[in-house]
Amino acid sequence: MASPFSGVMKPMDEKEKEATDVLVRLREAGFQAYFVGGCVRDLVMGREPKDYDIATDALPGQVQELFPESVMVGAQFGVAMVPRGGNLVEVATFRSDGNYEDGRRPREVLYAQTAEEDVRRRDFTINGLLFDPAGKEVIDYVDGRRDIRERRIRTIGEASARFQEDHLRMLRAVRFAARFGFSLDGAALAAIRESAGLIARVSRERVRDEISKILTEGSPRRGFELLDQTTLLEVTLPEIKKLQGVEQPPQFHPEGDVWTHTLMMLDGLNAPTITLALGVLLHDVGKPSTFTVRERIRFDNHVEVGSKMAAEICERLRMPAQQTDRVVALVRNHLRFKDLPQMRRSTQMRFLRMDGFEEHLELHRLDCLASHGDLTNYELAKRLLEETPVQEIKPPALLRGDDLIAEGYVPGPRFKEILQAVEDAQLEGMCHSREEVLRLVRERFPLDQNLS
Repeated sequence: MASPFSGVMKPMDEKEKEATDVLVRLREAGFQAYFVGGCVRDLVMGREPKDYDIATDALPGQVQELFPESVMVGAQFGVAMVPRGGNLVEVATFRSDGNYEDGRRPREVLYAQTAEEDVRRRDFTINGLLFDPAGKEVIDYVDGRRDIRERRIRTIGEASARFQEDHLRMLRAVRFAARFGFSLDGAALAAIRESAGLIARVSRERVRDEISKILTEGSPRRGFELLDQTTLLEVTLPEIKKLQGVEQPPQFHPEGDVWTHTLMMLDGLNAPTITLALGVLLHDVGKPSTFTVRERIRFDNHVEVGSKMAAEICERLRMPAQQTDRVVALVRNHLRFKDLPQMRRSTQMRFLRMDGFEEHLELHRLDCLASHGDLTNYELAKRLLEETPVQEIKPPALLRGDDLIAEGYVPGPRFKEILQAVEDAQLEGMCHSREEVLRLVRERFPLDQNLS
């Protein structure tokens, strides 16, 4: 089909075909129906939509009659999910929201008769566009296309009112501005600064989701600069705000303070996992509280302090336990690379086989590039990882506790010491068979010693 957005032929992908089928069926039944929101915004901007949402004047019951397989996911808001192929198409009834009483949801929802009424209750002009596939026409009641052209995030209606209705919209404004490289409209910026404290009333899970998207959807440096500019940073992540002005030894950090260093690392992220992105953000979070000057600037124990703080921040954000563990490990181990050349072979191998080592390696690379620029240890770790066979990094166990018991050893605390000595010998290339490790055990840990 010819794209009204670019003037070139654009074949419909499977998601668009499935959503169009739903929309056409609504229209054939006599209802108004349009694509709405992010999918239209993305198409206007020449981006590939992640999904397609439909707004219609069909009431929820009428939607379910047309699509018996649909599932109501927001009955009070008139939102149904219609399965099509392997995808879900969101179909929402036109509505105009009543007063908001909790900074999140409207107290009452009134179904509207027109698409314009529905658009007027939405958050930002760039998300208020409609598309009529029959007439191949973008319908714009709020000057959203102009804001896209002028690269601006502007609220629909009065900015303060929009943020009072749903406080999370302040973080969403920052996320969209960062993601698309847009500026914040002056009124929106002023309103966020005035109301930033209200973000503390938003559930931690919703804040977590927005922070995660700022970190991973693109331009996280810009996102955190905007969080700072809007004063949202000191409300959501005060520990990161405290990185500002914390000087570092210039011989290791010519780039400047810890905040600048962290921003530079964020700038280097490329489609990161949320754990890597949070690891970068929090890797030096322990520095402000451990700053001292003795001959030179020092941050004694900042890794230990920082890993504990990272755990507390992840818990506050309601991060899943597995992700929290990874983030804490990234913070705890980020300085170990400096010792890599001096490590014993066995220690090197255990280091390389840490869970998610690729993220540890990438954090170290970014850390170096945002400071002294020396990638020597990064290259060493990368070379070891590439050149060492998996069976050498994590060799199969040649001896277990049952084997020690069979040899006459008494179970006890030293079993761990013996088994670690065996694995060290394997990792060092000293033992390659069961017979060799048994010989080593008999020599180092004679049976006549008390091993219990």
